[in-house]
Amino acid sequence: TNISDYFKFVLENYFYELNIFNLTNLQFTEEKLGQAEKTELDAHLENLLSKAECTKLWTEKIMKQTEVLLQPNPNARIEEFVYEKLDRKAPSRMNNPELLGQYMIDAGNEFGPGTAYGNALIKCGETQKRIGAADRELIQTSAINFLTPLRNFIEGDYKTITKERKLLQNKRLDLDAAKTRLKKAKVAEARAASEQEVRITQSEFDRQAEITRLLLEGISSTHAHHLRCLNDFVEAQMTYYAQCYQYMLDLQKQLGSFPSTFLSNNNQASTTPVQSVSSPSVLASASASLPSVSNSMVTSGLSELKSSSGSRKARVLYDYDAANSSELSLLADEVITVYSIPGMDSDWLMGERGNQKGKVPITYLELLN
Repeated sequence: TNISDYFKFVLENYFYELNIFNLTNLQFTEEKLGQAEKTELDAHLENLLSKAECTKLWTEKIMKQTEVLLQPNPNARIEEFVYEKLDRKAPSRMNNPELLGQYMIDAGNEFGPGTAYGNALIKCGETQKRIGAADRELIQTSAINFLTPLRNFIEGDYKTITKERKLLQNKRLDLDAAKTRLKKAKVAEARAASEQEVRITQSEFDRQAEITRLLLEGISSTHAHHLRCLNDFVEAQMTYYAQCYQYMLDLQKQLGSFPSTFLSNNNQASTTPVQSVSSPSVLASASASLPSVSNSMVTSGLSELKSSSGSRKARVLYDYDAANSSELSLLADEVITVYSIPGMDSDWLMGERGNQKGKVPITYLELLN
């Protein structure tokens, strides 16, 4: 008998819930079709709901685009996401600046650290690796101080708001369905039962509306928290760009004695100078970047030397390693004698130091009066 009563109770409860569910769905459908009245939320609650939706929408967009900014490679982002879901640490790999830096260092060692080009490559490679390390620090700091709070809001606070909002929607549908049944009740007994149901559903709706309102009012606190996180993100970026600027500034100073358009390697055995330096635009750019040699001085001095058979004294601006036996190695600040010979490349002069003689690049020289 007890088992029979239990199953009877379960079935009655099931059909009651099913009836309520059907009535709720019917109420929702009729509202959509404009055939039933709908209890409207108060304006304050509607504004809070709109603010929450707007916050969720833009938080997702900002979060996703920040992830793209910090990690442009979509495959790497997917891999990090998978490892995060598996609660495993992603394998450590070189980022793009670090990989470029390693290639430069390896190339510099291959060409020879004692050569101008090899030495410059190694210096550039070391700087690129420092930039790569700073990039890792930016990603880590931004993930902790900026992305994580945004993600916690989307996956935590807003999910709770969504859950309570759905409950509020169901309570409102229950209330409106009860009101509809009250209007349709004709027998006094049925009307009394409907009135009692309206009072209960109204109380439940008001209680759920208050819970939802309290949660939604926390959005203002969320904005304040995200503002602090935004400040942390900006500071992390400022630190990163300041580091990169300082690294490149130091690198520029280190490379001051190695003009990029006139580098040579001791390993080269060609008897002619590198032809790529003869481009007028490259020469103009290189000359403009050297503080002590103006274009007018180089042009006028060279024209004077070419138009006469005489020679001039010139001060050496930078160390220069001769690429072959036809060139003359130079030391910064020494003074040598230079002159031009017929048919010589316009980018070179003949230089003499005592009994030593050879070709020298004009951009390494300052012609003296």
